[in-house]
Amino acid sequence: MRELASGPPTLPYNFTLYEEDIMKRTIDALGDLKGKRVFLRVDFNVPLEGGRVADDYRIRNSLPTIKALMAKGARLVVASHLGRPKGAPEPKYSMAPVARALSELLGSDVAFTGALVGPEAQKAADALRPGQVFLLENLRFHPGEQAGDEAFAKDLRALADVYVNDAFGTAHRKDTSVYLLPTMFQEKAAGLLMAKEVEALARVRENPEKPFVVLMGGAKVSDKIRVLEAMLEKADKVLIGGGMAYTFLKAMGKEVGRSILDEESLGWAEDAIKKWSKVILLPVDHVVGQSPDAPGMVSDDIPPDAAGFDIGPRTVDLFKSELSGARTVFWNGPLGVFEKPGYARGTLEMAHWLKDMVGRGCFVVTGGGDTVSAIHSAGLSDEDFSHVSTGGGATLEYLGGIDLPGLSVLPDA
Repeated sequence: MRELASGPPTLPYNFTLYEEDIMKRTIDALGDLKGKRVFLRVDFNVPLEGGRVADDYRIRNSLPTIKALMAKGARLVVASHLGRPKGAPEPKYSMAPVARALSELLGSDVAFTGALVGPEAQKAADALRPGQVFLLENLRFHPGEQAGDEAFAKDLRALADVYVNDAFGTAHRKDTSVYLLPTMFQEKAAGLLMAKEVEALARVRENPEKPFVVLMGGAKVSDKIRVLEAMLEKADKVLIGGGMAYTFLKAMGKEVGRSILDEESLGWAEDAIKKWSKVILLPVDHVVGQSPDAPGMVSDDIPPDAAGFDIGPRTVDLFKSELSGARTVFWNGPLGVFEKPGYARGTLEMAHWLKDMVGRGCFVVTGGGDTVSAIHSAGLSDEDFSHVSTGGGATLEYLGGIDLPGLSVLPDA
């Protein structure tokens, strides 16, 4: 495998793909699309409040692909899941608010009939003119979406001539629209967001420029064991904060009071500390309290009747010091309960520190929904980092070396 190109810290959408055994064919390779119906799988699983999209982050990230396909004259049939409906229509999960938000962002009408498959959806897809967009109803309103159902795949296949997947956030699933449907198309490719994700994450996974430092937070260790093992093998240092840290500290025999614990991962954490003692770095002080809503105080130790809700100031300085010389950084998960002002300092200071490191030429990749929320809480944006991944589980599985079903079915570059 050739060494990955170093490139600039921020990856543009019109990048040149390398690593043919990793990278996928993109829409640029599809040729003339004028008048062709393109089934575009996106990840529009966005939060809704009061019948409106509360955060259009995921929609905005697919706009470059949508606009590029519109410019090529494609007739776009866009599809996504939303929420967790149980294979039947649930009004609270309708894509109608998403259609309105997408229309506003594009500055043009987006057709939405409330149909998913069948005569109504077929009629709307066939009526599209070049450059027009039709958004299907929630894919998970059909029981076949999560069942790998061939009949449902054939119904979706009838709506389009070309398949494009831009939904990296669902690439780790074998949902019908992600895994089975693309096998029914001769013409298929990755969207620009999908390709951008693979470009950035491959740079971390395959051959990160050294020194390589990983910053891991969040609550559960068990969800991240695979990626932790992969990163511990590659990284110079793995800094662990957030709720995860208390499982590791407990495994070392330290008092963690009533702090959150991932009991099922204590044994693994104990083995990891022994195996990677020179790589793992844990908090040396904490902000502790009776609850996330109660006042906190800084302490080197966690009292038996209290819990840790943030890394302490000495840990912030320690982590900054370890990060300062890095050339590559991967950050996943907040370092504390950042939603509460008294326990936000660790996470927000690290976000700003990493933003400054990007300015000094470090390649900084962040991922996970809570991490994105923390970045925005810090008053920062995606543009302040080299890459902000739209995937949660997909990002962690990819970095953990797991083949993603939604990528495996797309042709290589």
